[in-house]
Amino acid sequence: MSETTDALQQLRNLVRTKRRFTLEAYLFLREALDYAQQLVKEKRHVSGTELLEGYRQLAIDSFGPLCQIVLKEWGVRSTAHVGEMVFDLVDCELLSKTEDDRLEDFQDVYDFEEAFDPARLFAMLDASCLTAPPRATARELSGREQSAIA
Repeated sequence: MSETTDALQQLRNLVRTKRRFTLEAYLFLREALDYAQQLVKEKRHVSGTELLEGYRQLAIDSFGPLCQIVLKEWGVRSTAHVGEMVFDLVDCELLSKTEDDRLEDFQDVYDFEEAFDPARLFAMLDASCLTAPPRATARELSGREQSAIA
């Protein structure tokens, strides 16, 4: 069994036994860790605060105004929940921690409702990506295409 397959099986077992967060939530957390390491511009252990910033930015980049909906569906409603997932992965030996890392590092770092406010995130979208592509008018369509519409 490959290392990746083994890790995925461990995650599935974790989800089955804990029943708190979805598999997608843990997989996204792993992506957020990689993203946070890119933000600090070096491959090193990141702090809880650095991880949470990567988590926030990746969620916004990935889901935009739908962040709250997606994260709530996964069972993740606060920075403390992200910390719980981190320590679940540490317990499964899928992540490592230093002696300085504590679950409290993830308490109330930012408010999920504010950070992922759909109205604010929608307002931040580039309006050019929201315009519909141009549609052909009936006059522009050939006789054959017009009869297909009628």
